[in-house]
Amino acid sequence: MQPDRQPRSQSSTRRIDKLLAYLFVTLGAMASPSVSAKCPGPVSVQVLGSGGPIANNTRASSGYLLWVNSKARLLVDAGGGTFARFGTAEARIEDLEAIVLTHLHADHAVELPAYLKSAWFGERTQALPLIGPSGNLEFPGLTEFVQQLIGPGQGAFRYLSGYMAGTSGYFKTTLYESDADSREPETILTTPNLTLTTIGVTHGSVPALGLLVEVDGKRIAFSGDQNGDNPQFGKMIAEADLLVMDHAVAQDAEKSEAELHARPEEIGRLAAEAKVKHLLLSHIMPRSEAQLSESQAIIKDAYRGKVTVAEDLLCVALPQKNR
Repeated sequence: MQPDRQPRSQSSTRRIDKLLAYLFVTLGAMASPSVSAKCPGPVSVQVLGSGGPIANNTRASSGYLLWVNSKARLLVDAGGGTFARFGTAEARIEDLEAIVLTHLHADHAVELPAYLKSAWFGERTQALPLIGPSGNLEFPGLTEFVQQLIGPGQGAFRYLSGYMAGTSGYFKTTLYESDADSREPETILTTPNLTLTTIGVTHGSVPALGLLVEVDGKRIAFSGDQNGDNPQFGKMIAEADLLVMDHAVAQDAEKSEAELHARPEEIGRLAAEAKVKHLLLSHIMPRSEAQLSESQAIIKDAYRGKVTVAEDLLCVALPQKNR
């Protein structure tokens, strides 16, 4: 006969439940050391959003941070959900040297006003460069886009119009449009910490830019959304330490999809010909995630370097040179 057991009190049960929950969260965080808040290392790239335009419970839309010596210096794209990830990453608007929008699809640009509104509560006083593509008949250029968002009189968020001229207690936003029709690199920003070069890339009929950032001897490339048909982009990013590449379609993508995004075969060829050292696949959509293993195999047929699949808040620290 087993001894009688006294019923456990509700308060005791709650304490045990809380302890188990704490252990679950703590052990889960320990199991994912690459996903964190502030990124380590002298130069790191953090994924704020690894998804695309379709709502996803684990992937925000496109957005990336470049960290230099524990400060977030560059924000690339501001898709839906990235603003919250920016907060989780403990990044600060005050530290940014520029915001770049690779193109003006909603999943890359929709949260720009949220970042600007947040900045009102901070301590930034110096001008903030905003960089983006020129426009065409279907899409506004960056200047018109920002005017439509926060311009005085007709802007959707006109109460933020002080950012246009740096008045009423707002810092000034300095607008730089890069020619999205140009297939030649343009150095558009140089600061004490980084140099930013842009080039026009093909994303269907959407004006779009690819980027190369040079910082502390490192070369970091961002494809933006592109179909990979501009060989000058590959030449510009030659021997990059990291290429963040959109992977939104599978190998069997229809022609209309492939006019917007590179297929895995094209991604592998681009990375191989450019001799990039590390390929980070991002902008993952359900149609590409469903065939992720097959796509990686196709990419690795051409490209023998390191391949990583992005996830939100992933940090990629660029290795230091041996001294």
